[in-house]
Amino acid sequence: MRVQSRAARICLLLALSAGAIARPCPGGAQAAASTPDLVQLLKKADSLVTFPDSDFSAQYTFIQESPGQGTNSKQAMVFRRDKNNTYLIVIVKPEEDKGKGYLKSGNNLWFYDPVSRRFTFTSAKDRFQNMNARNSDFTRSNLAGDYKVTGSTRQTLGKYDCWLLDLQATSDDITFPKMKIWIDESGLVRKTEDYSYSGQHVRTVAFPNYQQIGTRYIPQTVVIFDELRGATINGTFVNERTTYTIARPSLERLPDATFTKTWLEKLGE
Repeated sequence: MRVQSRAARICLLLALSAGAIARPCPGGAQAAASTPDLVQLLKKADSLVTFPDSDFSAQYTFIQESPGQGTNSKQAMVFRRDKNNTYLIVIVKPEEDKGKGYLKSGNNLWFYDPVSRRFTFTSAKDRFQNMNARNSDFTRSNLAGDYKVTGSTRQTLGKYDCWLLDLQATSDDITFPKMKIWIDESGLVRKTEDYSYSGQHVRTVAFPNYQQIGTRYIPQTVVIFDELRGATINGTFVNERTTYTIARPSLERLPDATFTKTWLEKLGE
């Protein structure tokens, strides 16, 4: 029941973003279509949301809904330089978290606490600010490099005709060892399901809408349903979830100093 309900909510999100519900949700008849080169399909999905020739910056607003506990909101500025596989994130709201930040450089990821003025190593697999997002969600997309395709089928999701791919991680460094991913005909990811090594469903992520930046795209809204955390309300299990929106995107070149510990320390002052 929980799975069907969640799938229906995701279909509704995707349909509303496109204007109308034009097709049935997952589980309906599969459309007949020739199978594309699946590696190239992943590469296209990566290329549409990656910025190899420019920097990227935007304002992210997070709202976490914890059943029975209320909501929690944060706002952050995110700066990415995809060609160097680096990013910097600084929290700007609420006031008690202002100046906290993350700096990723290659395979290293540090968390900065402005109160202690200390950097500590953290993991890309960890939850971002104890929300349902993970630190790895903010790096450049590398589906084609991080995963191999183990299965594929056609499905419809809202009004989108999609390829549903089963993915297996190619190394132990990847946050989610197994994934299911829905890619629409334009090459954009519309939904993912993330799994542990044992096959436990960890979370579901919906991408209702995108905004175009030059020839590339960035999600406008992302909704994450946590499959491991939630509460039973009036006899029904309600998943914890985090919704984040991305505003004021920019591809302007950033100073090299942006991606340094020194700059993050200054932002925390």
